[in-house]
Amino acid sequence: MMIRPDFLRDMRRGEEPEVAALLAQAFGGKDEARLVEALRKSRAIAGEMVLPSKDGVVGYLALAAMTAPKGWLCLAPVAIRPDLQGLGHGRRMVGMITEWGRLSGNTLVVLGDPAFYTRCGFTPISDGFTSPYPIDHTLTAGPAKAAPSALIYPKAFGG
Repeated sequence: MMIRPDFLRDMRRGEEPEVAALLAQAFGGKDEARLVEALRKSRAIAGEMVLPSKDGVVGYLALAAMTAPKGWLCLAPVAIRPDLQGLGHGRRMVGMITEWGRLSGNTLVVLGDPAFYTRCGFTPISDGFTSPYPIDHTLTAGPAKAAPSALIYPKAFGG
């Protein structure tokens, strides 16, 4: 029987263990779950969304407040349960959050595969920005109204 996820929604209190298990499954380890826990603990999380189904949480994404540029948000991590990857669920989730950024006037930053994220509405970051991470894998969505500067991620990223 095919699993059909519901609509993307805010994560609910008490779903943290299920999300941690999903992140470990999707990434093959606990690093992303530890990142999310550190972001929560430092109050850098701006939002957490899940993709629920009858079988529980099958997708997750988090937005965290960037240290700089002020007001920017970074999208990390994004996860889909491994047996549901490649079916378009991740692209739809990221596309929804990208459209939210555009409509709300929020700038989003993501570090990831440019081929995937450009299909979801992100564009390569403009020249002049610096980052502790590979700039050729750094993309933005939304208005990006900031003069080129250093991208400074929350301390939980450790970059």
